[in-house]
Order: sequence, then structure tokens, then C-alpha cells
Amino acid sequence: MPTVSVIVPAYNAEKTILETIQSIRAQTFSDFELIVINDGSSDRTVELLSTINDPRLKVSSYENGGLPVARNRGIQRATGEFITFIDADDLWKPDKLEAQLKALQEYPEAGVVYSWTAFIDENSNFLYAWEPLYWRGNVYPRLLIRNFISSGSNLLVRRQFIQAAGEFDPNLKSVEDWDYYLRLAALCPFAVVPEYHILYRRSTQSMTSKVDVMEKANLTVIERAFQAAPSELQYLKNRSLANAYRYLAKQYLFNGSDRQEVQQAQQKLFKAIQLSPQILFKRETLRLIIKWLTVKFLPQEVARRFIQFLGKNFPMVSVSKAN
Repeated sequence: MPTVSVIVPAYNAEKTILETIQSIRAQTFSDFELIVINDGSSDRTVELLSTINDPRLKVSSYENGGLPVARNRGIQRATGEFITFIDADDLWKPDKLEAQLKALQEYPEAGVVYSWTAFIDENSNFLYAWEPLYWRGNVYPRLLIRNFISSGSNLLVRRQFIQAAGEFDPNLKSVEDWDYYLRLAALCPFAVVPEYHILYRRSTQSMTSKVDVMEKANLTVIERAFQAAPSELQYLKNRSLANAYRYLAKQYLFNGSDRQEVQQAQQKLFKAIQLSPQILFKRETLRLIIKWLTVKFLPQEVARRFIQFLGKNFPMVSVSKAN
């Protein structure tokens, strides 16, 4: 039986699947099974996977069921003592598994470990990095406020807690990972590896058509989470909603300069500030306000150049630390 089961849901992933698989095969810890769930792909995903000669690789094909269903199918096939997930367009640094396993060995009470996340573009170039966090132990209150894990390609989990948490919710079309992480955090302490091991790929394609879906899913998860949360944590709900609306504003502005997108971003941003005024003084909010003002009042090309200048000269963290 392998020590680790790596689960890769893949849907029409021909552009990135080989790079993702290579980042897994390049891990310094090698005792793992690599389970790819082909979620009804109609492109060359399966054909490309067939070119990989690695006995650890196991490909199973199903009709399309969506990302949560694909992850659940991977869990059903997993045999490892530990289980981890990576989406078919993301990448890992080579020591991700080794470092996370070591962290769980050093903190045996923990059932889950996470690392830090950096973001890359469609060509695997660095964009920016998630803020460095050191939260460990009971992270449940912090996860209620926001999904600081940042992506579905991060956690390494002891099998017994995967079994206890149940399945990913197949009815959620977004933030199903946050919903799952909250259930895990209610069960066990978390460990952290203070290294940028996760490279999360962001598409330059506009996400406007998906933001309504994202909003609905976020509100569903927040409502569900606070129905389950103890009374002493209910005061965190407005902060959680504020972070969600700030995130939605960010999605509208990520690739958008369309006036309707800018207006939507403004509405979500103002809603966040109304819900939790202290969010206005957070660095992430201030950066978002600057970007919103830039795209609202400057010509498109000028705004684009200024935002690029801001990102290059005033990044969330230094590029050298994230690379």
C-alpha cells in the first residue's frame, strides 16, 4: 500500500496535464499512487496520459460529473495512508509531499497540513503570491472567516479524517474545497509548512460569467458553516461575508475593464465595507480600491500599465520568496 494517494481530477486538460503530472512525478518523496480521474474529457487528455510510463499512474474514466464528483471518485479509489489533491492545471514544488509528511510526523495530533500558495499564468510565469500565514492547531475560526488555504491543490490529509469528513458536496459549483476544509477543521488540528509549494494557475479568460455562480456558492457555504458553528463564533459571520464580497469584487476586476464589470466590482466592494468596516484598512482592500479607481477613471491602456507597475513594484510578497 502506498503512503500517499495523489488525486488529480482532469477535464479537458490537454494543455496542462503533462506539466502537472511531471510536477508530481518530480517529487522528492516517491512512495505514492497517482490517481487521475478523467471527468468525461473530449480532448486529448487521456491520449496524453497514455504516453506516461509510470506504474504509479492509474487513470479512470467516467462521464462528466464535475470537480467535486471527480474528487470523490478519486477518494473511493485511494489506498494511501495520506490523501492529497491537485487540479490538472496546477503545479507543485518538488519537496511538497516530503515537507508536508514531515510536518505531520512532527505534529502527530494534526490531521491536515497545508503549504503556501503562489499564482502563475497560463504560461507558468509567476503572477503574485498569497500572503505568508503561520496558523496551526485549531484553525476553524480562521477558516470561518476566509479560505486561507487558497486552492484545492494544497492539503495533505490523514485518511481517517477524509473518511470522517465525508465527500465533497457535488451540488456546489464553486468553493467546494472551502466547504470541505471547514469540515476537516472541525475535526482536527492543522499543521503548516511555511514554504511556497503550490503554484495555482490563473486563466486570463474573463470570469464575469462565473461570478454569479461563485457568489451563490460562497453564500451557501457561509450560511451552512455558521449554522454548524458554535454560538461563540457567530460574531465572525459578517467578517466572513465581507471577505467573500471583496473576493467577488476582485474577480470582476481580475481581467475586466468593461464598465459593467467595474460597476459590479464597486457594488461588491462597497457591500464588503458595509458588512465589516474594518476591512477597509486591510492592505488587500486598499490595493483593490486603487485598482478599481484606476480602471474606473483612467483610459484602458493607461490603467493596464499602471496596474502592471503596481503589481511589479509593490507585490503582495517578494517574487524571490515565492519562487
